[in-house]
Amino acid sequence: MPQTADEPDAVAVRSWCSLALEALGREREAIDAINVYPVADGDTGTNLYLTVESAAAAVEAVFAAHATGTSVPSAADAVRAMAHGALIGARGNSGTILAQLLRGMAGVLAEGTGGDRMRLALDRAAAWAREAVAHPVEGTVLTVADRAAAAAAQAAPGADTAEVARAAYEGARAALDATPGQLPALARAGVVDAGGRGLVTLLGALVEAVSGRGPERPYETPVPFVPVGGDAECPAGDDGDGGGPAFEVIYLLEADDEAVERLRARLDALGDSLVVVGGDGLWNVHVHVDDAGAAVEAGVEAGRPYRIRITHFAADRAHARPEPARRAVVVVVPGDGLAALCREAGATTVLARPGEPPASGELADAVRRAHAREVVLLPNDADLRHTAAAAAEQARAQGVRVAVIPTRAAVQGIAALAVHEPDRSFDEDVVAMTSAAGATRYAELAVAERQSWTTAGICQAGDILGLIDGDVAVIGQDVPGTARKVLDRMLAAGGELVTLVLGENTPPTLAEALEQHVRDGHLAVDTTTYRGGHQGAPLLIGVE
Repeated sequence: MPQTADEPDAVAVRSWCSLALEALGREREAIDAINVYPVADGDTGTNLYLTVESAAAAVEAVFAAHATGTSVPSAADAVRAMAHGALIGARGNSGTILAQLLRGMAGVLAEGTGGDRMRLALDRAAAWAREAVAHPVEGTVLTVADRAAAAAAQAAPGADTAEVARAAYEGARAALDATPGQLPALARAGVVDAGGRGLVTLLGALVEAVSGRGPERPYETPVPFVPVGGDAECPAGDDGDGGGPAFEVIYLLEADDEAVERLRARLDALGDSLVVVGGDGLWNVHVHVDDAGAAVEAGVEAGRPYRIRITHFAADRAHARPEPARRAVVVVVPGDGLAALCREAGATTVLARPGEPPASGELADAVRRAHAREVVLLPNDADLRHTAAAAAEQARAQGVRVAVIPTRAAVQGIAALAVHEPDRSFDEDVVAMTSAAGATRYAELAVAERQSWTTAGICQAGDILGLIDGDVAVIGQDVPGTARKVLDRMLAAGGELVTLVLGENTPPTLAEALEQHVRDGHLAVDTTTYRGGHQGAPLLIGVE
């Protein structure tokens, strides 16, 4: 949206994310096609798109939180959300570096706006990104970021944000054109750096967001030169010999600064392309290694790793994937305990941490990882309905038949997965799973964060809320008492099976007490209990 750039506000940040996502969507395949360094796996454009998608979703969440009032978020709230969203959703080497670039900018812009702040923001972004990479290489996105910051610094004194952004864009564009002369892998393939190309796209979107019009000279990605007898002559690493580590390992990590410094040293000894970004206890770790298990174990020793993604480069290079399965199920789960349960049942899982719902790209990636001709997708959250639909469209465009069953809670997903039969026809299987999910009423317990009006009356901060089918039905003072009231209300309408999913800090004695309560008051009703792990809610309940 057009903006007087001396004071870019939250709306400009939102516009920047939206324009960047749209532009990367257009350029994604072209950027993928020129991806030859550090590994020619053809996914830089996709990774940048998914990273910005996560950033944009976080900004939209901030705006949604203000939707009930008359105010909009502050610029500080918006840029911090953008940086956090990019951090938790960063994909690949390029996405991880982009997350650090945005984090560096956000740290400055959250404290003030204007042309001078934008100069400082771009300078800090370039410096922080370079510091995050264990062994910086010239001719990459790091060089492009440096030149963008240098060009911004040379903008006329008193220049506003739009003028500084334009200067940065032109500097990045010139630097990108020079990358083949700095990195032999690019020169051999006849391409510019893919990550740097993505940064030029991002800066072009920034220019449009703060000025209302795009760059005067839009950059067009050149078609790569493909030498005879090879697909880019540089499938991995600096030497172009097709070698390099076999795995890419990425995870989010909760750890303190001292532990992360030790982790950097250990991972640097294990592999290459090491990038560690973040701060304030939350980090995104990216590394290429031959021993993926050792990389994950190093994270466990440093703190708490989660959202672990491991990609086998060797399989991609050999183009030797096995034949796809006939059918698979992809399930979104709120905790690692349920994730293990669903994986045991043969499903591909996507972990949704509290306040961090997966983006459509993450769901589409899970559908691809399932490697099946037919996929049933269980979002297990009403708010993920549109996200799941978008992911399904992405997968269908790649020839996968996808059905989204609109499950609104994890217990509905468990019920659907329990009746899944891959030997049935696809339509029959979807109907049976949909029927099982629809026949399952769901509830959860939550802790009230503030005084507010609910459908069950006024609650106070710290009260235990019992939500049935999404609405507050019970307000209690403790978890056991509230859970009993919720169960009684649900079973009053009948039921044959109660499913209890306990949160990470919920004692197992609660399940024993609730099972006894069901036996005493409701004959012929069975109870099944699972440990949900780190799922946010202390208790999830299903009745079918």
